[in-house]
Amino acid sequence: MMENLYKIDINVQTQYIEQQSTPSLGRYVFSYTIVIKNTGKIPAKLVSRHWVITDANGKTEEVKGLGVIGEQPRLKTDESFQYTSGTVLDSPVGSMHGSYQMIADNGYEFEAKIPLFTLNTPKILN
Repeated sequence: MMENLYKIDINVQTQYIEQQSTPSLGRYVFSYTIVIKNTGKIPAKLVSRHWVITDANGKTEEVKGLGVIGEQPRLKTDESFQYTSGTVLDSPVGSMHGSYQMIADNGYEFEAKIPLFTLNTPKILN
């Protein structure tokens, strides 16, 4: 069963950064903290990332790059890596999803899906 060998769990927490945002200029700043945990049976390294960021106006931006925050963490079984990053939207609500490209110690390459999550300013959905 390959899925037990290569399994990455991803947990996301988001926050609206009011101090850095300027709603009157259409600037909404969000941070997101991600915990990546290797729940598979083989150590794996995060090689690159691919994000799809969409705002409420339907504007979509794709971001691809090596590693996360300048690192390419290697995760042993049951090991986690946490980092915080951010994004700026033109609207008070948006979403992000994507994937991490991983390579296991045995050379097998696989993708860890980042589930869709919402970015929204407080009280906007009332």
